[in-house]
Amino acid sequence: MPRIRAVTTAVPEHRIDQPTAREFARNLFSKSTPDINRLLPLFENAGIETRYFSASPDWFAAPHTLAEKNLMYIESATALAAGAARQLLDEADLRPEQIDYVIYVNTTGLATPSIDARLINVLGLRPDVRRTPIWGLGCAGGAAGLAHAYHHALGHPDQRILVVAAELCGLTFLADDFSRSNLVATALFGEGAAAALVTGDALQSSGLEILGTKSRFYPDSLDVMGWSVVASGLQVVFAQRIPAIVEANAAEDFVAFLAGHGLKLKDIDRFLIHPGGTKVIEAYESALNLTNGHMDLAREVLRDYGNMSSVTVLFVLERYIRQYGFDRGGHGLISALGPGFCSESLLVRL
Repeated sequence: MPRIRAVTTAVPEHRIDQPTAREFARNLFSKSTPDINRLLPLFENAGIETRYFSASPDWFAAPHTLAEKNLMYIESATALAAGAARQLLDEADLRPEQIDYVIYVNTTGLATPSIDARLINVLGLRPDVRRTPIWGLGCAGGAAGLAHAYHHALGHPDQRILVVAAELCGLTFLADDFSRSNLVATALFGEGAAAALVTGDALQSSGLEILGTKSRFYPDSLDVMGWSVVASGLQVVFAQRIPAIVEANAAEDFVAFLAGHGLKLKDIDRFLIHPGGTKVIEAYESALNLTNGHMDLAREVLRDYGNMSSVTVLFVLERYIRQYGFDRGGHGLISALGPGFCSESLLVRL
């Protein structure tokens, strides 16, 4: 079966701690929100200590056009994605020309040609390398990218697939939007990039063996999560019922997925789940009856980086690999939620 052979990550240069973000929000939102102090505890309750951004707080405090934001997206996403990919090639001891297929994932910026085309130039990949950009899956995109790589590798067992995700969630902040959703995003979102190498079965190597994938779409839920495109950029859409959806559906969805592989929830040794926020993590714990630190890695990534949309689940995966390595035995479940409303999941042998 195809394997996840390596995962690497990268973050932009501006490191912002949560108290700094809290004061940024107080100064900006107090202009139109007289009771801002009543809302600010959400920064402490977010479970986040630090995040990283491509621009300073002063830059975000000023209004910017969609064109200005998108230019920063193209430049920063290309640099971050290339940095993560170079590190991946080094760790896997591969030359750029050994990559056969590039899957690029994002939801926070627009580029045509897409960033994967730029990566071919920057990294020196082969001119005949295949590429697929995936846009619009939000937080589910990282898991979806791995799933697409898995299905390609099933049909091309001698190929190496580079999955790259880069998200600049800070660029979706709107300085003139004083909605609660924008305030929550200010307390939650971060930026980063990650790269993963998936190899086909003919290329024998250590790694997390992918046993199968599952997509789940929730009908009539388009308003749960996403962006509204406005003149000044992408305006965040958050529904308060996301944790309730998790609590109501996660167990049933995972049980059905695992049953197809002759497994039960109790057979999963590691839950490598996208940490959308503390309430989402708690909803998974409640729905799946998780104890004994099953969601510790998710909490650690949320604490250190915030929610980086599609990239975040890959940070969780990278942290697992660095702490525990490969070939430990047992099973892991990789999963993330995204706009649609939907989930993308992978079953792996650890």
